[in-house]
Amino acid sequence: MEPYDLVVNQPVVIDNGSGVIKAGFAGDQIPKCCFPNYIGRPKHVRVMAGALEGDLFVGPKAEEHRGLLSIRYPMEHGVVTDWNDMERIWTYIYSNDQLQTFSEEHPVLLTEAPLNPRRNREKAAEIFFESFNVPALYVSMQAVLSLYATGRTTGVVL
Repeated sequence: MEPYDLVVNQPVVIDNGSGVIKAGFAGDQIPKCCFPNYIGRPKHVRVMAGALEGDLFVGPKAEEHRGLLSIRYPMEHGVVTDWNDMERIWTYIYSNDQLQTFSEEHPVLLTEAPLNPRRNREKAAEIFFESFNVPALYVSMQAVLSLYATGRTTGVVL
């Protein structure tokens, strides 16, 4: 197997947090990107030169201009409440500013909160398969993945 094949097939791991979203490649020690899980839109209409360019800000740009933006979190208590904004954030993860890869080339491991409704899991799968064309998707609870990361299969996660 060529080294290129390993990189192409390496799964992308996305940890959807209500406050921070982390993403990277499986097997890496740390995530490649980590930024606040919110979308910023300008509070005021652009009226002067030098004002904010654009109508939507994600990641470091949203952090940088936070005082000038109306901030919306697409997740509350670990459950996605605004699917359009969540899809925009996932799109940003694959962009040249973050993972710099094509979604079609990598399976995805997506984390979820323990009480995430089944309908939300189905909607996430729909977005990843239809919008991002991922080859495979696995959705797992964050607590279970924490146990696996420590080499355990049973335990209590607080």
